[in-house]
Amino acid sequence: MSIDVGRRLRAVRIAQGLSQRQLASRAGVTNSMISLIEQNRTSPSIASLKLILDAVPMTFSEFFSIEKAEEGKFVFRSTDLIEVNPATVVGTGPEGMSEAISFRQVGDASKHALQMLHERYEPGADTGVELYTHEAEEAGIVISGEIELTVGQATETLRAGDAYLFDSRLPHRFRNTAAEPCVIVSACTPPSF
Repeated sequence: MSIDVGRRLRAVRIAQGLSQRQLASRAGVTNSMISLIEQNRTSPSIASLKLILDAVPMTFSEFFSIEKAEEGKFVFRSTDLIEVNPATVVGTGPEGMSEAISFRQVGDASKHALQMLHERYEPGADTGVELYTHEAEEAGIVISGEIELTVGQATETLRAGDAYLFDSRLPHRFRNTAAEPCVIVSACTPPSF
């Protein structure tokens, strides 16, 4: 299940009573970036969407929340997971191949104290050259492949079976520098990604 990022951003902006120019100014991005995102002509990086949502203010989990009630639901099939990455295509590799990241969320994190993600990073995928932050603690286990994780000034490479736990208020970045996809299961509390 995925959400139309452009349509959703436009709805949030209008609900806040903001013009594209006003939102861009608050977020420190260009007016054309807001326009292109709303028209689904470009996909924002995670760091860019975070800047925009911080200007509203709104978390990723609120932005990607689902409208239908899930009261009493405790099992989520693979097809129920919600894609919460603003763009599954982050950049283009040296041979013109897309570098994709997928963040599939379990349930509607805006209704819970925990946000759980199934993450997949294709070779060369990167959350962005800009490190990002959010108000939470985050942990994860690498299921397969490997990932380069930068937190603050430190960078480590994690492989299958390795795990991480850090304060998400510290600037951080995930990057797959390997030749195979990396799969991670992660959690964030409170839901703020």
